Order: sequence, then structure tokens, then C-alpha cells
Amino acid sequence: MKKEICKRLVSLVIILFGLSIMTFGLTYILPSNPAEQLAESMGAGHDREVIAKIEEKYGLNKSFGEQYISWLKGALHGDFGMSVKYAQPVSQVLGRKLPNTIKLAVASFILMLLISFPLGILSAVYKDKAADYIIRFMSFLGISLPSFWGGMMLIYLLAVNLHWLPVGGSDSFKSLIMPAITLSLSMSAYYIRRIRAVMVEQMNEEYINGCQARGVGRFRTIFFHVLPNSLLTVVTMLGMSFGGLLGGTMIVETVFSWNGIGSAAVAAISGRDYQLIQGYVMWMGCIYVLVNLLVDISYQWLDPRIRRGAVQHEE
Repeated sequence: MKKEICKRLVSLVIILFGLSIMTFGLTYILPSNPAEQLAESMGAGHDREVIAKIEEKYGLNKSFGEQYISWLKGALHGDFGMSVKYAQPVSQVLGRKLPNTIKLAVASFILMLLISFPLGILSAVYKDKAADYIIRFMSFLGISLPSFWGGMMLIYLLAVNLHWLPVGGSDSFKSLIMPAITLSLSMSAYYIRRIRAVMVEQMNEEYINGCQARGVGRFRTIFFHVLPNSLLTVVTMLGMSFGGLLGGTMIVETVFSWNGIGSAAVAAISGRDYQLIQGYVMWMGCIYVLVNLLVDISYQWLDPRIRRGAVQHEE
């Protein structure tokens, strides 16, 4: 198992290295000049002398290879350069907005689990019954409707009409409720259908007939046999979903003026803040590769067959 984890770590480092080249390369070939942006933010306009000094200070007059190596050395130490929009180091900007993103991600993820698992299990147990049709119809609506539309409807109903919650912001618990509901509902629609599908597939396996023949009750069969065997295929989706939430959900954070990483990325794109974009992309890459590693490790514990296979491979 340790060898497998080491192999995965090496492959993940290679992936991050490739992502860094791609990220820096794409921003390098863009027509905008970062030095000109910095000069404009300083109020120097298009003064060529100021732009030349900025290029010399930050090494922007060097070749692509020299610039990339210099940027990579800084990135390995957490230094992604200066943000033009915020006039602060990118690491400080992301670090300041990260707690809000984590708060929203955790709340949305927990709420999604509380919605999708009970409804997914109920839909599978009562397959082709009235409850199943209702749940499947509601999940179909959840998949079809875009999250920003659902967010605006919540704002109109709960904030504008009823005045129960604030329209936006990220400074109170009440501000967290609507964006968390919006994200959890859109994710729950996918998970309800997925959980139902894998559980229905498991309920048609031969071991279910064996449980019934031994007199095992329906509740015990579902929660101690069907559900654990169904989790393996759902774990990957859960991991990637949580990784996506940690990377910031741009649309929802923008709709609710949530001061997180996603809204910062939108502002960076619209303001051509390439240093912040590079830092955001690398953050997303690190999150996804770490989530993939954790999912692979969790497979070892969820499925004993994989664990035994890894041990035999090492032997």
C-alpha cells in the first residue's frame, strides 16, 4: 500500500508540474502586458519608461524559460507574484478569501449529504413506486435548472419579499444560508440519481437473494449490505465535488457577493489580473490532485478486495 501511495504522489507531482507549465504558458502568450497593467494601477498610464522599469524589476523582459523558472521557484515557496487588482501578494489574497470558501464548501457539502442520501435510498427502495417517481422528477428539475437561476429565486423569495435573509455578503451566518442551499440543491439532484442507480444495481445482485434466504431483515440488508457496496462508486464523485467546492464556485459566489476564492477568480479574469489567475489555477490543481489521492486511499478501506490486491502486488 505504501508503494502505491508513493507512486501516486510521484504521478501527482508530474501532473502539477505540467499544469504549472500550461498555466504560465497560456498567460505568457496573451497579448496584454502585465507591466502595463501594473503601470496603470500605479497611475502611470502608458509611460514607457515606467513600464520598462517594471519589466526589469519583475524580470518581464527575460525569455519565457527564465521567467518560468523564476515564477516556479516563487510558486514552490508560496509566492505567485503581486495581484494587480488588490495590490497585494497573490498568496495573501487567496489566504484571506480561503476561510470563507471553506465555510461555504463544508456547509454545502453537509447539506447535500443530508438531502441526497435519504432521498436516493428512498427512491431505490421504492423503485417504480409513487415516492420514486416524485423524487426522480424533483431531481430532474434540479439538474435542469441552472444554479444561478435558483440563487436569484431564493434572493427574490427569502430576501426581497420575506426579508428573512440578507441579499448578499459573507459576514454572518444568515449570509451563508442561501448560497449553501443553492449549491447543495444543485449537487443533490445528481447524487440522488446516482445513489439510486447504484443501489438498484446492487439490489439485483445474487447476494441479496442469499440474505433473504438466511432471513436477514430488509432494513439490515439495505443499510449493512447494499449501501456499503454502493459507496465505492459514489466516493469518487463526493471527493471531486468537495474539491470543486474548495476551489470556489464562481457563479454562486458572484450571485450572492460571497467574498471567496471563486468570486476573486471572476474579478481576476474580468480585470486581467494574470498573477491571481495563475495562483487560482494552481490552487485548484493542488486541491484536485490531493482529493484524488485521498479517494484512492479511501478505496483501500472501503473495499477489502482492493486492499488484498495491493498487498499481493507488493509481495
